[in-house]
Amino acid sequence: MKKEYLLFDLDGTLTDPGEGITKSVQYALRAFGIEEEDLNRLVCFIGPPLKDSFIEYYGFTAEDADRAVTVFREYFKDRGIFENEVYDGIDQVLGHLRDSGSKLYVASSKPEVFVRRILKHFKLDSYFTFMGGADFEETRVKKADVIRYVLQENQITDLSKVIMIGDRKHDVLGAKETGMESIGVLYGYGSREELVEAGADHLAETVFDLQKLL
Repeated sequence: MKKEYLLFDLDGTLTDPGEGITKSVQYALRAFGIEEEDLNRLVCFIGPPLKDSFIEYYGFTAEDADRAVTVFREYFKDRGIFENEVYDGIDQVLGHLRDSGSKLYVASSKPEVFVRRILKHFKLDSYFTFMGGADFEETRVKKADVIRYVLQENQITDLSKVIMIGDRKHDVLGAKETGMESIGVLYGYGSREELVEAGADHLAETVFDLQKLL
């Protein structure tokens, strides 16, 4: 497989944001009188758009979910954002892929300003041609919308040369909706069953399996 344009999800693909995201969700739930001490129960919030998750997992109305996202960001913007770790070997793999001639991009459902801060903090930003994410107004938050945005901003039109890499079904479904192949990574937060059911074209068990695939 040789693709010219490689689109990477961020959470669960480049970095492990588990602590920061679950603590931010815990903080937001507390504002609604919900005490959740077990952070493992909040792992389901990693990957999908936050608003959808507050509605799906806690039965929030759309209005309350919007407010919960705002409260989430109060904690996340200064603390949770850096309660995060780069997966072992990611920097080596990104360097190898870039040096071999591929162009690397980020397509994340996290707000773009946070995406750029995280990648700069971990010194991963230099590997990427463009780092794309959602907007705060949430007109661009679904994965397919973010993918289209990254493609348009970089004038990429030949989808046969593009592949989306991510750890959740939303990455795979977003790739399908936009007409490109996908790789599901199994070291993140999505299960093999989830990724296969979503229709991932390829699976990578480890970071270095991902490098071999590409």
